[in-house]
Amino acid sequence: MSAYAIAHLQEAAPHAEVAEYIERITATFEPYGGRFLVHGAQHEVMEGAWPGHVVVIGFPSIAEARAWWASAAYQEIAPLRARHIEGDIILVPGVPEGYDATLTGKALREALPAR
Repeated sequence: MSAYAIAHLQEAAPHAEVAEYIERITATFEPYGGRFLVHGAQHEVMEGAWPGHVVVIGFPSIAEARAWWASAAYQEIAPLRARHIEGDIILVPGVPEGYDATLTGKALREALPAR
């Protein structure tokens, strides 16, 4: 089941370390089957507020995403970004093939207290 690294990064002033981070990051996730799904694109806020930027990296599984995050190669470059850009980063598994949200809704409805 696929998994994703999702980053919500705040605006930051250009910096040479950020450029280096961007130049080097792909080489850190490719050995784990990772690839950019969203990077450098303008997003449209449909509800609420979402300042900054969105980055999504797809992986074949949550195990590969975790292995990438913990890898020496990524941990070596992570401070290049973290020193200059604040943000939130999560790893999240995707839904399995054939996932049906109506079944999740039904289970939720069944768990509601009786009226």
